[in-house]
Amino acid sequence: MSTAADDKQRPRCVAETRDRLGEGPFWHAGEGRLYWFDIKNRKLNWYAHDGGAVGRFDLPMRASAAAPRTSGGLLMLTEAGLCNFDPASGLLEVRHACEAAPGFRSNEGMIDVAGRFWWSVMDDDGGKRPGYVERYDPGGRSERMVHEISIPNTLACSPDGRTFYYADSIKRALYACDLDSDTGAIGPPRPFAHTHGEPGVPDGTAVDADGYLWNAQWGGWRIVRYAPDGRIDRIVEMPVAQPTSCAFGGPDLRTLYVTSARDELSDAELAGQPLAGGLFAFEPGVVGLALPHFAD
Repeated sequence: MSTAADDKQRPRCVAETRDRLGEGPFWHAGEGRLYWFDIKNRKLNWYAHDGGAVGRFDLPMRASAAAPRTSGGLLMLTEAGLCNFDPASGLLEVRHACEAAPGFRSNEGMIDVAGRFWWSVMDDDGGKRPGYVERYDPGGRSERMVHEISIPNTLACSPDGRTFYYADSIKRALYACDLDSDTGAIGPPRPFAHTHGEPGVPDGTAVDADGYLWNAQWGGWRIVRYAPDGRIDRIVEMPVAQPTSCAFGGPDLRTLYVTSARDELSDAELAGQPLAGGLFAFEPGVVGLALPHFAD
């Protein structure tokens, strides 16, 4: 017989939002909410950790990632570039335009422990043309950091701010780079982990306070926890095939939230995983890495 503690350690669906492409989860401590996107349906969803209320905003364009701003509202990554978004009014204002060619869209985004926002752009046709990763500093400068990458995912940093991680999903590989915590400069990439010969491809990642990476693996029905040296520490099975990303939340950052997608699944596949596209949560027994708001 399972116990309540056992049940909390298993992923459970907390919001049946049926997202076509759920992505970009992040915790807003001031509001006690987990936010995430349905990219292809142009939605920003939220879930209240206490009480379980669910809501959503309609967006005028596709968006995929965000971070709370110290001045209020969100710094949001959209297909037009980086924007200021005010949930109270629904006002979306472009602050840094995206220079990508037609047919590209925003993908991954995260804020690091020093308060810099890292963001990526990918070819919307399955990454046939290379995308890139940029770093956006609080002063308003955006710098290209990773060039010629097919589907840039993961974008994470270590708790000490000295290692930057990213994934190329087409290559089924995760990479690590030395990160200058003061300037945001990164060194050459080195192999960190991969899914060759394993189910799924690396997608979005959350880092815990011990420096372990929790990676959602598209097509793999699983979340994988990697140690700082790249070895697999734990595998958590998911009830859906396409987990997309994850983020720690809750007042003590002890809940791992996982987004998922219905996109590209057949009717028969959806019948076998009716919760696909929902938001999931479980308590992994570790504490998440606290991240700052974007200062502007």
